[in-house]
Amino acid sequence: MPENIMKVLAFQGSPRISGNTEILLKETLKPIYESGHDVGLFKLNSMDIKPCQDCGGCDKTGRCIINDDMDEIYDAIREADRIILASPIFFFGVSAQAKIMIDRCQSFWCEKYLLNKPISEGRYGRKGLLLLVGGMKKEVGIQCAEATAKAFFRTISVSEHETLSFLSVDAKGAILEHPTALKDAYIAGKRLINI
Repeated sequence: MPENIMKVLAFQGSPRISGNTEILLKETLKPIYESGHDVGLFKLNSMDIKPCQDCGGCDKTGRCIINDDMDEIYDAIREADRIILASPIFFFGVSAQAKIMIDRCQSFWCEKYLLNKPISEGRYGRKGLLLLVGGMKKEVGIQCAEATAKAFFRTISVSEHETLSFLSVDAKGAILEHPTALKDAYIAGKRLINI
């Protein structure tokens, strides 16, 4: 890989096609594509990912024993320099699609905390970005979703992340009417790839 080219991994956690979360994520990725970085985008709703079975199969190896589309995600997470998690807020939390993926990262938790083999910080240090969009007006949805995302990020050796969130955005495409959302997302994407 050429010098200063990062591997950026993005998770689109909304089931709604061309909805607010996807619009926000696309805007965030624009400066990353423009800078020539390598972007891997996973649209979680279209992937075959079984929920964590809490079976203990990863306790001694740090490897999940379920074989499905998470296998591709595991490899991408290991290689990423930057990770973006984009999700709508459903019932004060991240979407089911995002949560299933996060729960299946229990194997990384075992690898890091039981086997003392954390994912390498890489040459740029690993950073994350959390994008949240919700229809409610209360901050508790952001707080709960961010707590989940923080646990996810720390487990996969992303020690630093930024959160960009928007409330009172519900109808499909309503994010386009927000006065600063697209600009904020673009700037957040640009900031993410700063070294």
